[in-house]
Amino acid sequence: MAFQDFDAIQQRKENERKQKLRKRLTIGIVSAIVLVSMVGAVGCVFIQQKDGSSTQNGGKNSGSTKPVMVADKAVESLCVPTEFKQTCENTLMQAIKDKVSTSEPNDLFKASMVLASKEVGKAIDQLRTLKFDTPQKKAAFDGCMTLLEDAKDELNASISIVDKKDLKAISDLRPDINNHLSAVLSYYETCIDGIPDGEEKAAVEKALVSPKELSSISLAIVSSISLILKSLGVTDAKRNLLATKSNEESNIPSWISPEDRRMLTSDKPAHVPNVTVAKDGSGNFATINEALGAMPPQYEGRYIIYIKEGIYQENVVITKKMVNVTIFGDGSQKSVITGSKGFDDGVPTYQTATFAAIGDGFIAQSIGFRNTAGAEKHQAVALRVQSDRSIFLSCRMEGFQNTLYAQTHRQFYRGSYITGTIDIIFGDAAAVFQNCLIYVRKPMDNQENTVTAQGRVDKNEDTGFVIQNCRILAGDKLEAEKAKIRSYLGRPWKKYSRTIIMETELADFISPEGWLPYNGDIALNTLYYAEYNNKGLGASTEGRVKWDGLKKDIKREVALDFTVSHFLQGDLWITDKDIPVRFSLFT
Repeated sequence: MAFQDFDAIQQRKENERKQKLRKRLTIGIVSAIVLVSMVGAVGCVFIQQKDGSSTQNGGKNSGSTKPVMVADKAVESLCVPTEFKQTCENTLMQAIKDKVSTSEPNDLFKASMVLASKEVGKAIDQLRTLKFDTPQKKAAFDGCMTLLEDAKDELNASISIVDKKDLKAISDLRPDINNHLSAVLSYYETCIDGIPDGEEKAAVEKALVSPKELSSISLAIVSSISLILKSLGVTDAKRNLLATKSNEESNIPSWISPEDRRMLTSDKPAHVPNVTVAKDGSGNFATINEALGAMPPQYEGRYIIYIKEGIYQENVVITKKMVNVTIFGDGSQKSVITGSKGFDDGVPTYQTATFAAIGDGFIAQSIGFRNTAGAEKHQAVALRVQSDRSIFLSCRMEGFQNTLYAQTHRQFYRGSYITGTIDIIFGDAAAVFQNCLIYVRKPMDNQENTVTAQGRVDKNEDTGFVIQNCRILAGDKLEAEKAKIRSYLGRPWKKYSRTIIMETELADFISPEGWLPYNGDIALNTLYYAEYNNKGLGASTEGRVKWDGLKKDIKREVALDFTVSHFLQGDLWITDKDIPVRFSLFT
């Protein structure tokens, strides 16, 4: 019995020992979990308030102490480069609080665009309640709504690009993201510009304050991604974009099929097009719009339209859904698309375009685009382009004021003829013009000529105009009166306007000052205008304007930044040997 009692005592002690061990293990595991949680929290979410108060995790406030959840280093690093730093920090903190984002930097960056997209949607809903008392105002507003929808689509495209990617992967995609976000800001500006002055315009400006700030924040973040990575201790391995090709190469985008490449090797391609447009009835359609209307909605590959010789009086739009469309003709003065809409007809400038290329991957070859509204109707666009990775070969753009609206995205022009008077080439695209002839016409009395009016609205945009190895000449009527008509290389349409003229012949009709103010001294210190290795009697920079933003005679290494390889990332999408392109400098 005693032995039996001893066994029972020993068993009871053993049970108590095991129970204590289990308790210690439980406490240890819980403590470890709490410790890991605390370490994670310290790394991302807890700081003191501005008044110096603090709280204990999970505790109640003591006096003026209030719990505030913020992302410390991540948010701070992301918001440093933005113009709207306080808005950036407040927005991202709220995104974490509302569980729109985690405190991971890549998720926070994505959240900035998600919130910008939501704000655009709110602005659209809010503005739809506005009433307009004239057809002109209503037309401008309808155009504005289209642009805001485009802005939302661009934001959503950027969101898709960064989804589930870390900051380093986002850094590698920076040019594409910047391309989308730059377009977003341009659409806001174009929307506002199109509304006539008055209460309605003020309402539109007010509604777009938040979308503009949030979109600018997103653009600043992606534009400074290398510095942000460095501040977070992440190495950013950048692609070397320095062009090494010294002789001219012939290339077209890699996303064009071999048969399409063969089509682009001559003025009259041998490839059989999908459809033919002919005024004489010898083709599939008599008008370009009929041909586009018959295009399959889900066509895969490149859709090719051959436009036979003739004058086609119609306004044409290659819509957003019409991607990878090619049109080619029998020559830029033989196959001509012409219209006559002008600003004085009560039409917003961007809606005056005879031809609008919106769908990505558009190519035009040996086609003429013309607006016959004349100088009297003021702004009258012959060609408007917002197609990304678009190419224009041996084309002709004819008008007077605002001939070519290079609106948004990446564009490449080669061997084309462009003519007009005021702001001949304008917009906010990243566009390179190579081996083009730019003929300046005689304007109306008391007018001055400007070749460019680039419209970069944010310093972080990768946009601008590069005129390389071109010839800027006076048309016959201007040549006869060039002594009394002032002509300039450009003027700053927007605050951060950027234009580079390099390796180009400038005739003697170009005024010695070179550049013209747009509105007083606005933008003169924030613009970026540069000249490099130009020639001709108008190329001397000695008499140029004394603006802080003008960079006369830049160095070769600076000029390289504006070549097709660097500026358009052209070596990534112009990679085969059929379209003539110079990736680097000519000299």
